[in-house]
This record gives sequence, C-alpha cells and structure tokens, in this order.
Amino acid sequence: MMVARSITTVDELVAAGLISAGEEASAAAVAEHYAIAVTPAMTDLIDPSDPHDPIAAQFVPTAAELVRTEEERDDPIGDRPFTPLPGIVHRYPDRVLLKVVHVCPVYCRFCFRREMVGPQGDGTLTAEQLAAALDYIRANTGIWEVILTGGDPLVLSPRRLADIMRQLATIPHVKIVRIHSRVPVVDPEKIDAAMIDALKQGGKTVYVALHANHPRELSQAARKACARLVDAGILMVSQTVLLKGVNDEVTVLEDLMRAFVENRIKPYYLHHPDLAPGTGHFRMSITEGQALVRALRARLSGLCIPAYILDIPGGHGKVEISERALTGDPDGGYCVTDPQGKTHPYPVKK
Repeated sequence: MMVARSITTVDELVAAGLISAGEEASAAAVAEHYAIAVTPAMTDLIDPSDPHDPIAAQFVPTAAELVRTEEERDDPIGDRPFTPLPGIVHRYPDRVLLKVVHVCPVYCRFCFRREMVGPQGDGTLTAEQLAAALDYIRANTGIWEVILTGGDPLVLSPRRLADIMRQLATIPHVKIVRIHSRVPVVDPEKIDAAMIDALKQGGKTVYVALHANHPRELSQAARKACARLVDAGILMVSQTVLLKGVNDEVTVLEDLMRAFVENRIKPYYLHHPDLAPGTGHFRMSITEGQALVRALRARLSGLCIPAYILDIPGGHGKVEISERALTGDPDGGYCVTDPQGKTHPYPVKK
C-alpha cells in the first residue's frame, strides 16, 4: 500500500493493513512505552499478507515487546556511566559519540537505545548543550574521531548539520567524522545535494555507517542515495544487527553483504542484539550466531565479511565474538574478555 507520509500511530498501522484490528490493543500497549514510525519507503517494502515479513518485523510493534526478561536492561551497552555531559558519550580514549538528536525517521523494534529515543526520549540538544559538547571535544585533544549518532543525525536539516560540521572542522585534533544513520535506506530522497554539501563542510574525512539488516532494504532508491554519497567522496561502511526472523539465514546475510560491497559499502559490524527491554524475541544464541558467521566465511570473499560484535553489558566496550573471546558455555553463561583484558559475565536466557 502506497502511503504519503510516515506512519506514527496504531490507527495508521491498522489503516495501512500492517496490523489487524485484533492486534490493536497490544500495539497500543507497546506504543505507551516505545515510539512508532515507519517511513513510506519502508511501508512500500512490506508485504502485509506475509506474517513473517522481515521488514515489518523490524518496524511494526508486536505483543512480544511487552515481555521483558531478567537479563534485559534500560541502558544495555552502558552509555550513561560514560556521559560526562548531555550529548557526549566518551567510552574510548580516541573517540566520542556526539548524540545531537534523539529522534529517528523509523523506530526499530530492537533498538538498544529505545528508552532514550523518540518523542518520549532524551530530547534534542539545546544550543547551549551543543556548545558545551563541542567545547568538551575541543578540550580533549586525544579525541581523533567524532561519531554523530542519537537518534539519527541525518534527520537534521542540512543547515543545522552543516553548522555542526563547520564547528567540528575548527577542531584540529578531530580527523574523522562518522555518521551513523538509516536515512539512506529508509528515507533515501533526503540524501540530496544540500545534505551532501552539509556533510562535506570543513573538509574532514567523513564516513557514513549505514544501518541495514535485510537485502530488500537496499531498494533502487536506496542504492541511488548511497551512490550519491560515495560519488561525492563520502566513504561508507555498514552495520547490521543479527535478528531472529529477519536475517538469521546464511543466504539472507550473504545477499545483504554482497549487496553492500556491490554498492561500494564496506561490511563493518554484524552486531549480536543488545539486551534491550522487550527484544528477546529477536535474539538468537551466540553459538548460533558464530555458526552463521562461519558459514558466511565459507561462501563469501573477505571483502564481504563483517566483524561479529558483542557490546559487553555495563559499558565495557565492544569485542569481536570469536571463540577465543568467550569462555563458558551456552547453557551456563559466558565470560567475555574486554579490550583491556578484563573479564565480564554475559547472561544467557534461561
């Protein structure tokens, strides 16, 4: 069904045929806690007749989100302990997150920041908060990379984004600006000349990390949006979340990684799902994930292989989930070694 604007309410989901009247009550219960938004580009990709549609699974709320398991947490990767002031997360010495906005064009049902984003979330930085965040980056000369995230920074107007990029350009120790976004896939027409000009303000090396989880998301419009970025000299990498019912088959991941490379996007991260509340139905076991990655390695060029990553709960950082990084077993729980060589328990669902 063609829609002219984003779907943001349960009534609109029903009208679009994305949920039935019988699912309305549970969707409304989910909407009391977590934001809903499905862009026209994503709605057009959904097959309402398929109860297991992988695009719908990512964006349409279900009753499964009302189930919270013991190991899940509001801040699953530990942003808050590393937030010295609003908008900044400084977990690693050489890079910071700059969370300029806390809204998104779509709201993923598995989002690890679902308690922080959306109209009910942490809000967009005020001018004063943004100035303080930029002063923090200026004062910390070890910061080599600034990662714009949120929320989705490409929901900002080109004017506001250009202003941020120009201010970052005045900080000599910042060499890399990375933007994490779903916009080229979920709202590809927003990647226009004005947006690209904004990203290139100041002459820093700019990467766009594109979040996509299923090959169908790379529509012709999305591919053209990515081409506009790459042709303008903006480098692209990918990030994908391993999701049960979406991309937990090796052929689906194979097609997705090949599509990235064919569109000049380097596969970067394959994330094991974080322990966000109400997302247990998306999580497969680490053992299953490792098996999928081994199968990918047997089928794909090295260009197509992402790093399989776990964010250690509690803010201890990312680690690639090779067999050597983990001890323990899938029944009794794992012990994960962080980048500093310290070990941390990782709970498993009972």
